[in-house]
Amino acid sequence: MQLCHTSAATSAVFDDPNLVSSAGLVPVLTLARSAGLQELVQQHLTVPTDKGANAGLKVTSLVAGMVAGADSIDDMALLRHGGMSRVFANAYAPSTLGSFLRTFTFGHVRQLDAVATRFLTRLADCAPLLEASADTGERVMVDIDDTIIEVHGYAKQGSAYGYSGVRGLNALLATVTTSRSAPVIVAQRLRKGSCGSPRGAKRLIADALKTTTSMSAARPLVRTDSAFYGAEALNAALRAGADVSVTVRMDPKVKAAIAMIADDAWTPIEYTDALFDEQTNIWVSRAEVAEVPFIAFTSKKKSEQVTGRLVVRRIPDLNPPKNDGQATLFDTWRFHAFFTTTEPREYDTVTADKIHRGHAIIEQVHADLKASALAHLPSGKFTANAAWLVLAVMAFNLTRAAATITGPALAKATTATIRRKLIAVPARIASSARRVMLHLPAAWPWETAWSDLFNQTCGPPPAPTT
Repeated sequence: MQLCHTSAATSAVFDDPNLVSSAGLVPVLTLARSAGLQELVQQHLTVPTDKGANAGLKVTSLVAGMVAGADSIDDMALLRHGGMSRVFANAYAPSTLGSFLRTFTFGHVRQLDAVATRFLTRLADCAPLLEASADTGERVMVDIDDTIIEVHGYAKQGSAYGYSGVRGLNALLATVTTSRSAPVIVAQRLRKGSCGSPRGAKRLIADALKTTTSMSAARPLVRTDSAFYGAEALNAALRAGADVSVTVRMDPKVKAAIAMIADDAWTPIEYTDALFDEQTNIWVSRAEVAEVPFIAFTSKKKSEQVTGRLVVRRIPDLNPPKNDGQATLFDTWRFHAFFTTTEPREYDTVTADKIHRGHAIIEQVHADLKASALAHLPSGKFTANAAWLVLAVMAFNLTRAAATITGPALAKATTATIRRKLIAVPARIASSARRVMLHLPAAWPWETAWSDLFNQTCGPPPAPTT
């Protein structure tokens, strides 16, 4: 491809009042209106003074800006250009939205959490966000994990050096997914950067499971890493009717349980460099799994102890010996164990291990958020950044719902891909007979998906008259 022009030079001028850069916001905000975003905010969020006036419109503006790609307060200016005022009303200035967020207290952030939860459940009524059937025995997977959002300088309230070694704030997230659906975020908390991973996990797990059960009748399975292996977090999940699958630390009790596994109990699994032998119908792999009955938290009182299975995966330790390099007479192994309360008749050892490894899907959500609205935490005030996290989650779920409506091709795409194909579509606005018409680029590669979204949210176009 090369630059094509007929004259000696190409000129550019910003002078067209009828152009918009993100025509995909029209069907997406129509979807948000159908899910009652503005009404939910007006009902549940009570920010005082004139800064909190018209909270529903301000929250909608912030979510719309994030859907369109804004990752800072200043970026909200993209809602106020060209012909945007002809298709959207009350797009607030960035300074007004910044003042609105800085008015938030911790209580207002929790109110916004309530809005996000109700908004997600309503989106699930408008789009197939969580396709799972309890009749077939399929589980919904609830993944819990935290991530550090890096910041720079000392102006960010609550920022500190945490376990990652970088200065930032800590975001705790809970996602829910099925085999046929991409993850959506069901709970979120922003915490100071130096806090431990399990802080507040008990409450977040309870909130996440309450939202999940309202969206699907299938039984949840909570998956976490070893940072959340604790009696409070696991019992919170069990009380909510879920099973757990949690990586455990290699403490003496776990090592003793692994030592009890017989040598002939190990089963090869599909893993890195594995081959499938069709004659014997087994995997030829250096990774193997086995399990042993296990009671977690035996140091706690009886009511807090949890009975389940310890599933162990072992792989050869390929680190070179530290002495003269002579080969060892027997294999040395590295062990990775997790504790689960699922029944063996539902998930055998191999299946349980494979499902637990699927917990890594939450890392994709972390990367997705950091590539969009969470690229920055825009305020020096902690509560404003906590509200920003909740708004980013709402924008993430809204974008996912819009993509799901278009069909399977974009249902599992990243936010950046959805934005490029459905949201950031330029359009020229024209009006005739009091009707607004959006003229989009001819031969747009994703015209069918965009039209499907527009027709389902905004209604089919009227039949032409002769």
